[in-house]
Amino acid sequence: MSTETTVVDEASVFADISGMLRDLLEEYGLDDTEITMDTKFHDDLELESIDLVALSGSLRDRYGETINFAQFIADKELGEIMAMTVGELVLFVVKSLS
Repeated sequence: MSTETTVVDEASVFADISGMLRDLLEEYGLDDTEITMDTKFHDDLELESIDLVALSGSLRDRYGETINFAQFIADKELGEIMAMTVGELVLFVVKSLS
């Protein structure tokens, strides 16, 4: 008897989110910006709140309702949201899908 499970790992989620971010950055001509787990959404990528809304939509399209970006940032102070890294979002997505 075999049980089929979908393995969600940080590397694949990071690749997905990096692609979403590159699509967003392409509008600003910044799609060649290096993105790592330590990349900050505001300081490094200069994303505004409207960009985070677009990212939230992309996450929902890719992963379904399981990923609630609004809930993820709801408990954060403005300064924490400004300092948020790609890695924090990747770990949230992996945890939510597990």
